[in-house]
Amino acid sequence: MKEVILSVGIDIGTSTTQLIFCRLVIENLASSYTVPRISIVEKEVVYRSGIYFTPLISQTEIDVEAVKQIITQEYRKANMTPAMLKTGAVIITGDTARKKNANLVLRTLSDMAGDFVVATAGPDLESVLAAKGAGTDLISEREEGMVANLDVGGGTSNIAVFQKGKIKGVSCLDIGGRLVRIDNRRITYIYDKIHKLARDNGIRLEVGDPADLGKLTAVCRLMADQLAQAVNLQPRGVGHREIYTNAGAPLPENFPVRAVTFSGGVADCIYSAEEKDVFRYGDIGVLLGKVIKEHKDFGRIKLCPVTETIRATVIGAGIHTTNVSGSTIAYVKEQLPIKNIPVLRIPEEEERETEAISGTIAALIPMFYSEGKLEPVAISLTGRYHTSFADVQILAQAIARGAGELIASEYPLVLIIENDIGKVLGNALNVLLNRRKDVICIDGIYAREGDYIDIGEPMANGRVVPVITKTLIFNS
Repeated sequence: MKEVILSVGIDIGTSTTQLIFCRLVIENLASSYTVPRISIVEKEVVYRSGIYFTPLISQTEIDVEAVKQIITQEYRKANMTPAMLKTGAVIITGDTARKKNANLVLRTLSDMAGDFVVATAGPDLESVLAAKGAGTDLISEREEGMVANLDVGGGTSNIAVFQKGKIKGVSCLDIGGRLVRIDNRRITYIYDKIHKLARDNGIRLEVGDPADLGKLTAVCRLMADQLAQAVNLQPRGVGHREIYTNAGAPLPENFPVRAVTFSGGVADCIYSAEEKDVFRYGDIGVLLGKVIKEHKDFGRIKLCPVTETIRATVIGAGIHTTNVSGSTIAYVKEQLPIKNIPVLRIPEEEERETEAISGTIAALIPMFYSEGKLEPVAISLTGRYHTSFADVQILAQAIARGAGELIASEYPLVLIIENDIGKVLGNALNVLLNRRKDVICIDGIYAREGDYIDIGEPMANGRVVPVITKTLIFNS
């Protein structure tokens, strides 16, 4: 079975807004007697939009109509209509996700673009999306040790660390190229954290001052130092914790990063030839890239080339596809359908130990917060190591211990299992939780980290539900 589909990805970031259209060929490579494995056998970006500065009404508000006009114009240029597209994503990333009307933008574009995965990406999830779009996960399969991707954009720097293709940790700092803005060679805006960073290090920098190259280079060095500290290339200094976005957590200090990749707009200035006019874009992005490129700590580890820089996030997250279906094993009818649920994947090697299962779930749940609020999550695992009745009871206990935040939330507890243990696991969880929590547990479905899940209304007299797995295309 082969099918050709078209997909769109739309990314509205701190600095730039862009979109891509992609042609995908999907095929079920599994036999009739095994779990369906829909694979992407061909993928081709058929249209890349221009890259636009994200239009703002003010420092706190996105210009919704201007964004909509950009997207409408690019649809027309690409000869695309929403009716032609089978899947896609609209995401708001970086500092733009914190604008007061971000959700209005999403609703507006969702109505125009179709029934896609529509969500503001929290900083942790954005770190993973950008790294996968850059190809860091694949690079880490070839490199010895841990590889960190630093997605340095206009307002934030999202960091994701991979080892042998597996995500090990994420963080996000308020470091970016548009946190100091310049017009007519004068400073017109300074982000408060950068203003404090400069002041604490004896650099006087104020709105209205001339854009002094020496001062701004020194500020960029301080910003690059913060990035180096974040990936353990420097000891962490006083005040480093203040730089993290939304008071987020840093990477563990025992993460020995051996190589780095860069994505985001600033990455173009790291990998490409030096731009002569460092204030060309009305900010310090070019200068920050130059300073990172020359930074002594980044210079002592390997810099790996990437497949994408400024388009990494839109390619990593913007294109979701793959349709599969599975047998419903345990569900609460009133909770269906559910759509666009991000997947928390338990690595297979950690399934063997029940304590590892609990710890992994608890450690990864914070990645699914957006604007300080937990979003719905589907927990995915193979289920290969807990097949007896007794083992399934132990597995249920481990999941319940690790998923305490989910169980306490307003959302159902959703589990996606490859192996045929869904019914007994769902029943075990219902008993364990005294049926005080709605549990949806399906099997025969493969879903990995970064995927999204839709579960439709029951069919065939309630025996089956349709399931759609939306896969990160450029992660395969």
